[in-house]
Amino acid sequence: MQLFHRDLGGEGKPPLVVLHGLLGSSRNWLTTGADLATVRHVLAPDLRNHGSSPHAPEHTYAAMEADVLAWLGGLGIERFDLIGHSMGGKVAMHIACNNPGRVTSLIAVDIAPRSYRLDSHTPEFTAMNALHPETLNSRQEAEDAFLAAVGDLGTAKFLATNLDRREEGGFKWKINLPVLTASVATLGQSPLAPTDRYDGPALFIAGEESGYVRDMDGDPIAAHFPNATIHRIPGAGHNPHIDSRAAFVEAVRGFLESDSLPG
Repeated sequence: MQLFHRDLGGEGKPPLVVLHGLLGSSRNWLTTGADLATVRHVLAPDLRNHGSSPHAPEHTYAAMEADVLAWLGGLGIERFDLIGHSMGGKVAMHIACNNPGRVTSLIAVDIAPRSYRLDSHTPEFTAMNALHPETLNSRQEAEDAFLAAVGDLGTAKFLATNLDRREEGGFKWKINLPVLTASVATLGQSPLAPTDRYDGPALFIAGEESGYVRDMDGDPIAAHFPNATIHRIPGAGHNPHIDSRAAFVEAVRGFLESDSLPG
């Protein structure tokens, strides 16, 4: 699979690979990625079934890992720093544990190595599957429908970023909505086996207002990532790279410039 990616600039080595979350894309990291380009060469792919990357019937962590490694191989990149948000964070953990010699450091954003209760009946997936994008006259119509369903303007606008205008009128989904809907429960599971381990430097960034990384998650994080540090960003929710961008960038830069990281 030939993943679409964005080169967000920078010249630092090793390159920093950024993996987005469920229903997101590399587009979500344009601003924060540019901020991080002051310390690394930042590359952000669209994972399978998202953004401008191809669709496929399988959507598992193993498949996404294989895609990312093949994409990096095509670019001639052997070693890299890795950052992933939410679903992308689980992909990043999976890659780090299976390829410790290639991952120079790991940053997981608002996600822990455990299972989460996810299903296709969340308001977001229900709203998306109820929409008929080909009938829409404007993106605003989609945002209004999503807002009525989920009750949050930011979420409504985020969901609408997954729509593309059709030449013949109306809109279409950029994401592979049927496959993602069917894969939600699987994506909620932990990506790691009990014995999976990455001994390299790791940073787990959590939004203080988010429930995705709990105090009790410290034990499984330490079991799989013994050299991990947990950093909580005050006032941030599940998207600390957006909610508190300056604090997030400061934390990531400090980690990447640490003397403990391999050169």
